[in-house]
Order: sequence, then structure tokens, then C-alpha cells
Amino acid sequence: MKNWKLKVKNSPQEISESLKSIDGLVFNSHPDTQNSIKFEMRKRILYAWYLIYDNSIVVNGKLSKTDNENTTDIDILFNQHALWKLVIFLHFFLGMGFLIALIVRKGDNVFTYLLGLIILALGIVLWVKVQKKYKRNIQEYKTLISKTLGV
Repeated sequence: MKNWKLKVKNSPQEISESLKSIDGLVFNSHPDTQNSIKFEMRKRILYAWYLIYDNSIVVNGKLSKTDNENTTDIDILFNQHALWKLVIFLHFFLGMGFLIALIVRKGDNVFTYLLGLIILALGIVLWVKVQKKYKRNIQEYKTLISKTLGV
């Protein structure tokens, strides 16, 4: 979970309208109080099989009007999608389960040890890849938002 804070010299409504106009993104906003707006952003997907891969990051934010006239605080929170976390932890627990079951059973079959190690290694490799993709996606969103808002 990463947090990003900005100050922009526009009203929350103007910022909301400019973020809605970005091609390729779905922007949902709803007023929280009189001076703030909560929003969610995600990439628009074209094919069902890109659902998890393209939307692997969840972007939530809040636009808050400050005391200074025509200035807005933007708080954006980047999270990994829950399904990615589930897949990674499933690999870890499945691999560890195989290895623990073999140690407790005192099995002599090398192939089952190898299967447990391969599943565990896949979980580790998947975790490293997803973390790199998460950082890259955060940077893409930051660049896109910065260009749109002129920060």
C-alpha cells in the first residue's frame, strides 16, 4: 500500500472533471462532504482475460478543498488487487504444505519433495514479479495523473 499526496491550484470539481477525461481509465467519483470528493480509478479493459492482469492495482483517492482559495489537497492510495494477494499466498501455503507433509510423513520420494519446492519457488518468483509490476503501475499512474493535472 503506497500513499501519494499532492497540492493542486484548482478546485476539486475541476480536478475531478480533468481526471474523468483521461482515455483508457474509468474514473468514479462521489461527494464525501461539501468540500471533498472520493474517487476510484482503474484501467478500462477490453478483454475478459485481461481483467486481473491489467487491473492488478486499486487506486482510491480523495480531493479535499483547503482553506486557501482555489487550492486542493489530493490523497491517493495505491493497493494491490486482493486476487493477486490470494494467488501468491496460495502458492506459498501449498508449497509449504507439501514440504511439511513430507517431512512429517518421512517420505522417501524425491519427486514429491521436488514438487513442493517447485510450487514454493513459483510462489516466490510470482511474488517478485508482481511487486515489480506493482511499482511500475504506480509510476504509470503517477505520471498520468501528473501530466493531466500539470503538476
